[in-house]
Amino acid sequence: MKKLGLLATLKAKSGKENEVEKFIKGAVELARKEDETLTWYSFKIDADTFGIFDTFETEAARDAHLNGEIANALMENAERLLSESPDIKKINILSNK
Repeated sequence: MKKLGLLATLKAKSGKENEVEKFIKGAVELARKEDETLTWYSFKIDADTFGIFDTFETEAARDAHLNGEIANALMENAERLLSESPDIKKINILSNK
């Protein structure tokens, strides 16, 4: 059951919007390797704001994801690609379909 989630928003530096979009679109391949990541979405909010939403059954699964390859790659590239630190929120899912 999807009980827990992460909601991350990313603000691209001017001129880096396409790189950020490509990065998060490609990260789905890493997410597919994470058995305990139940769902994973990347999205675009506006011209320079992007996001990732994913779901988990357990806190251990969510923590593993936060310490996994996607998070590491994001943090390694954050200074180059993002105008501010990623805003990552742990959320509790109240209902889903």
